[in-house]
Amino acid sequence: MQRKLDLRSGTPVWSAYRSPSVPMGRLARDVKADVLIVGMGISGAMMAEALTRDALSVICIDRRGPLQGSTAATTALVQFEIDQPLTKLSKMIGSAAAQQAWRRSRLAVINLEGRIAELCIRCSQVSTQSLYLAGTTLGPMDLRKEAEARRRAGIGASFLIRARLRDEFGIDRGGAILSHDNLALDPRKLTAGLLLDALNKKARLYAPAEAMAIEDNRLGVAVVTRQGPTITARHLILTTGYELLDVVPAVSHKVISTWAIATRQQPAKIWPGAAMIWEASDPYLYVRATADGRVICGGEDEDFTDEERRNALTDKKAAQLSKKLERIFPLLDTKAEFAWSGSFGAIGTGLPIIGALPDHPRIHAVMGYGGNGILFSQIASEIVSASIKGGEDTDADLFAFKA
Repeated sequence: MQRKLDLRSGTPVWSAYRSPSVPMGRLARDVKADVLIVGMGISGAMMAEALTRDALSVICIDRRGPLQGSTAATTALVQFEIDQPLTKLSKMIGSAAAQQAWRRSRLAVINLEGRIAELCIRCSQVSTQSLYLAGTTLGPMDLRKEAEARRRAGIGASFLIRARLRDEFGIDRGGAILSHDNLALDPRKLTAGLLLDALNKKARLYAPAEAMAIEDNRLGVAVVTRQGPTITARHLILTTGYELLDVVPAVSHKVISTWAIATRQQPAKIWPGAAMIWEASDPYLYVRATADGRVICGGEDEDFTDEERRNALTDKKAAQLSKKLERIFPLLDTKAEFAWSGSFGAIGTGLPIIGALPDHPRIHAVMGYGGNGILFSQIASEIVSASIKGGEDTDADLFAFKA
């Protein structure tokens, strides 16, 4: 392991809600499977459910345990809108590729919502609108152009002028893009539900169990664990988030510190439609409501990975987030009842890296960096499961490791 991170600190709001317990086994002997998944956060859980649905034998391991890493710290704004606006992404990777990335993200919302319904997972999931507010990086005219670009790509978007934004949502900004059919949910309940479904389909879950050494050849992969036993599999999937194993090639990403707060329950003060809100600013701000009327607000990102320094800033950052939230919604009680910090990865394009490692066709990595991690996990479960079955996802090259 190149770097072990203290991925979060403080008390995430999800601790206020009980999620189902996921029983773990103890890895006491050598075992075999079709697929070994390293990591039991949201990415590993989605992968395990998808592969067991295909009747493959699956083993999952995690050095902490399920739901113990970044998943518990996410604010779970499950938006198809990629961190990098379509107009900017088009200049980076070309218009056709950028449009397809946005369309695939849009499809991922639909597929995830269908999966949750099919599996009857209770994760406080609701479909919601999203407002992208004019800010320091994109002003009203820029947002108007962004809305037009989305519509040309076949993605619904409406530009709201200041008066309409104020009248319909009570927010006084120069303009905003309104989109529909995003998701808000409880990430711990979703992850637990997916892992429990995989368990019901005979997946084997072991924790704590840590991968220490990997050997692979054309027939399969062998992983030696810190606990002693070796796990052999036809395929290995790394869903370790921002903690990279040495076998993963270096990519141009950075690890960023971020903060979030959640208020007390105040359902009577939630804005119309409980729309998700995020700013076209740097540092940006994002806001959502929970099903029981709390308000979650996050942002204030900083470009460093020092956990002690990050944690020491939590009180200050929580106060700043509270003040910014009050400027948007003056009638809210913006005092933080929960405050927490975390680390996440970011890549310039805002897109994930998904697929087999160069020169290691039986080792697959899921690097769902950026603010769309849950949706990128959904896309990864589709791309990697298709590859393992011998098929090919039409968008695999869009997210693959670049030579």
